[in-house]
Amino acid sequence: MAATSMAAALAASLPAPQAAPTPSAPTYEAIPASMAKVIDIEAEIPITSVQLDAMVVSKIIKHAKEAPGSSAHGLLLGLDLDGTLEVSNSFPLPHHSNDEDDKSLKSVARYQGAMLRSLKEVQADDSVIGFYQGMTLGSFFNQTLVDTQAIHQEKLRHGGIVIVHDISQTARGNASFRAFRLTRAFLDAYKKSNFSSTSLIDHRLTFSTILEEVPLKIRTNALVSSFLSTLSEAAVPPAAATNPALATSSAAIPPSYSTLNLGLANTPRNLELIVEALDNYKTEEGNLAYLHRQIAREKAKADAYVAKRKEENASRVAAGLAPLPEEDVNRLFKIPPEPSRLESLLLLGRIDAYGKSLEETASTGLVKMYAAKGNTGN
Repeated sequence: MAATSMAAALAASLPAPQAAPTPSAPTYEAIPASMAKVIDIEAEIPITSVQLDAMVVSKIIKHAKEAPGSSAHGLLLGLDLDGTLEVSNSFPLPHHSNDEDDKSLKSVARYQGAMLRSLKEVQADDSVIGFYQGMTLGSFFNQTLVDTQAIHQEKLRHGGIVIVHDISQTARGNASFRAFRLTRAFLDAYKKSNFSSTSLIDHRLTFSTILEEVPLKIRTNALVSSFLSTLSEAAVPPAAATNPALATSSAAIPPSYSTLNLGLANTPRNLELIVEALDNYKTEEGNLAYLHRQIAREKAKADAYVAKRKEENASRVAAGLAPLPEEDVNRLFKIPPEPSRLESLLLLGRIDAYGKSLEETASTGLVKMYAAKGNTGN
């Protein structure tokens, strides 16, 4: 009884427990615009490689297979980390037959905005880091790709990249993915909208210096590897255990016999594309030559007018008369500006890509033909 009263007396002498103070809500201050680049350390690290997720690879291959021709294109999503551009997601963009139609462009923009908002709502990567483009026989040099990549390199933090996927290589069993971006010299000329002969010489531009390739690697994970191995394993039916004659392969991915294919199915089409590109290049060079002749004629007229006016003024001064006022030659003679040679560069790049694709296909097919001939002889 005494112990109980002692404990009660000690408890009464202790101070009453105080409620824990409620932490105040943290306040955040916006980063000043002048300090944004100073704080963004990752922006100062140049991109040296691109890492492509295996799921993105499967999405691009599926889209390129379903899209008509080589019209497959879409946006790449991800982030940059320590100089590596990690592509973690992608989604296709709708294809329209007439890309110059304002209505079609607006519908594509609305679709793109809706997709990015939906990804943000589910807390997925919604940062655009570039786009992908399907191609055939190694050719991807065109005005649309250059214009799109130029916009991305101007708007995105690290400039963005374009990943090109060769559909013809995938049909032969070799998934081909390459990452590119525009060079600084080409971007400088593009911003000035000057692709004259003098500008090309000053910037040292050729068809091979329009784009620079960025090293690309594909990152896979255990789930994708196990899924592919499951598809490639053949499932043996129960009846085959008692009767071997009923044993058939039922794998989701059948075995590949691409090594036995000579790979010459695309050769005629490749030659047709080379001839077509050469014809287009010849036509473009003819147009440029005509414009240069027209410029030369107008300049000759202007020079003749200036020389005649100088002679008249000299004769008037000799006769003691006031010289005639000098007139602006550019107002009297409409000398057209020097034409752009960008289309010629793109056509040369296309011809070079078709030639390399033909060289690779023909050389591999020739070796296989000699091997097949040797086996037939034995």
